[in-house]
Amino acid sequence: MILRKHFRACLKENVSDETKKTAVSTDAAICRAAVADRKCLTVALYGHETMLFLYVEALSEELMPQALFPELSKLLELWPQKDGKTPWASMYHIYYHAVPKSEQMWARIGTKIRRGRIAYLKEEKLFSYIFYHKMIVDEGLLEGDMYQSIALHENILFSYFEEPKIFTHIKSEDDRSSEAIKAWMAVDPESHFDHELSGEDNFLLIDEIFSTGREDL
Repeated sequence: MILRKHFRACLKENVSDETKKTAVSTDAAICRAAVADRKCLTVALYGHETMLFLYVEALSEELMPQALFPELSKLLELWPQKDGKTPWASMYHIYYHAVPKSEQMWARIGTKIRRGRIAYLKEEKLFSYIFYHKMIVDEGLLEGDMYQSIALHENILFSYFEEPKIFTHIKSEDDRSSEAIKAWMAVDPESHFDHELSGEDNFLLIDEIFSTGREDL
């Protein structure tokens, strides 16, 4: 089973770029070993201001960010959650175009560029965005990047995708056009985004801090 996990974190005040860089450099070896030891397929870490966003394709439920980034985790604020405080807040996985059914089916071909981006939703539009995107996923007919994945925490979306893109949709054997995307377009998608924070393109590309994957071995 391939579990697509998304996490959000926040650096403590006054953590220098050099301190963060040193911690990530140390943890990078752990991440690469986790991929080589078949604990995960992909690890991709991105940053924007003091925020960090992590995408992991784990092969077990037990694999958590603290195990992959023990040094970086020491530099993070703690988030209050129902099970206690954690340096890595879980994000809700709400949108995708494909379901990884096996490692063979999910294997990348050739070199991939891993991208991360974020968007800020207007709070009054939060549930509308979730409603229509769940509709699109449940219908499963909208074509998009095979590896794209969007998760939500508070009103922030974190989108992971890869280039070059491989286009598919969840019900790949079904060639009907999507009615759900028509419904989404009819409610003015642009009105859901805080463009002052997200930029004109709704999603803002953010810096890659570190990434590795099975195809890098």
